[in-house]
Amino acid sequence: MLWDVGEWIMKEVELKLVSELMKNSRRSDRELSRVLGVSQPTVTRMRTRLEKQGYIKEYTMIPDFPKIGYHLLALTFVKLRKSLSSEETERAREFTKRELSERNFGIVMVDRGLGLGYDGVIMTFYEDYSDYEKYRAVLKQYTFLDLSAIATFLINLDDEVRYRPLTFAVLGQHISTLKQVNNTE
Repeated sequence: MLWDVGEWIMKEVELKLVSELMKNSRRSDRELSRVLGVSQPTVTRMRTRLEKQGYIKEYTMIPDFPKIGYHLLALTFVKLRKSLSSEETERAREFTKRELSERNFGIVMVDRGLGLGYDGVIMTFYEDYSDYEKYRAVLKQYTFLDLSAIATFLINLDDEVRYRPLTFAVLGQHISTLKQVNNTE
């Protein structure tokens, strides 16, 4: 089965490679070749091609956040004061880019979206609640945001009860499952 990914058709084995790398990107091409049932040089060529074409953007790991000092995860939903023109959008991007480079907050994602009456979401990590409050004060400098329409969902990373902590291995497993379901059709 082939997967239409943009203009390029991704082969089943390439999708499986991406899935396996999401589960554990530290594995060698030799080990991946055994799992995929292809030669090690084939895995190396596929991985190189997927990297060059931008399907694999980076290799990373996910730490135990509390052990490195982050005890809160925040999902902050924001609303714009009004629709921004392209010029205003560019100024907002530049302001955000500058602020992110100058401030020492654990911001890992800022993106636009739709839902719940909000225009965007910011994902951040904090040492503690007072660190989070400092970030909220910085948000007030963003004049293009409707400050009355900011909502935050805080997650205590020290909580003993965890349902499914942040990991990309789960998404890699999900991709494998989707592929298996599609193969049975």
